[in-house]
Amino acid sequence: MRLKFDSVIDALLPVFATFAALGVGAIMLMALQVSPVEAYSALWEGAFGSKNAIAETLVKATPLLLVGLGICIAFRANVINIGAEGQMIIGGLMATQVGLVFTDLPGWVVIIMAIFAGFLGGAIWGGIPGALKAYFGVNEILSTVMMNAIAVQIMNFMLRGPMMDPAQLEKASKIPQTARLAEAFRLPRLVPTRLHLGFVFAIALAVLVYVLLWRTTLGYRIRAVGQNPHASRYGGIRVRRRIVTALLLSGAFAGIAGAIQVYGVNYRMITDGSSTGFTGGAGFNGIVAALFGQLHPIGTIPASIFFGALLVGANKMQRVVQIPAALITALNGLVVIFVVSSELWRRRRQKQRLLVDEGGEPPPSESPKTEKGASASEEVMA
Repeated sequence: MRLKFDSVIDALLPVFATFAALGVGAIMLMALQVSPVEAYSALWEGAFGSKNAIAETLVKATPLLLVGLGICIAFRANVINIGAEGQMIIGGLMATQVGLVFTDLPGWVVIIMAIFAGFLGGAIWGGIPGALKAYFGVNEILSTVMMNAIAVQIMNFMLRGPMMDPAQLEKASKIPQTARLAEAFRLPRLVPTRLHLGFVFAIALAVLVYVLLWRTTLGYRIRAVGQNPHASRYGGIRVRRRIVTALLLSGAFAGIAGAIQVYGVNYRMITDGSSTGFTGGAGFNGIVAALFGQLHPIGTIPASIFFGALLVGANKMQRVVQIPAALITALNGLVVIFVVSSELWRRRRQKQRLLVDEGGEPPPSESPKTEKGASASEEVMA
């Protein structure tokens, strides 16, 4: 009975964290002499108040879900992928190039090729830091962040040079964007809104990732490496290869998100010079959505919809109550901080319960270290 109660509390921690973040946000709103009830009512109305609002929420949730699925795979292998922004960019670039080159092929063929190109581009961009981590001991957090910066510079070069819209070149314009894709290459709309088939595709991939992680040998090996790399290596699992595989798949799903963003929303590759100009911050928000969903692919579905609603509804809240844009950014940041903190607390609670059940003492810190100060996975890599 006690175990069941603790499991329920652990599952609800992200929800409690979100309400706590909104509570802090309410205090900030009152400091600006704005009614929190009016503000949050506008947020709800903007996210779910109409058919168009719901469609916009689901459209915003689609890249979050796809990125979150990749994060679930990476975190299950105990590697941290902070490079989804760059992986989305590379996937989007490669997918866009498919649509610009193969203009004579049927639309459905080009869409399939583009999604595969996005998969491949993201996989390459995720596999590089995976190989650096596995075979050279390079910290994956640093390498994936650096790969983001490289991807942004590649995007800016391509959109201001080889892939720039010819119409913009004729007008001597400096807008960094490609030509618009043919109408036949656009993802089909599900209803007379902006909601496209990419959302259904993302849901199907969530089920596929669940099957991969919990119903296949590859998924078992990935999770085993994440749980205990020493035991996995002793049991014959190739730890290095599984780490590369996890980051490769994580990047691949982010690359698919980039492809779907092009073929379902923008219909061209465009940016303002930063990563968020194309991704809209989905590479980072997808991490929080995965954590909110307890790093479970099925749980990431409602988590992504929630954060999509938060992002869409915040825009209307800003218009209705006339609050600064910086407060919207702060509110989103509060939710991120509280949700991530709740995940760390959940892991600590689980470790404490495990040690208590075994008759031991609670661990002094979240990540046990070896005598030389290296983590368990780093020691295996060495």
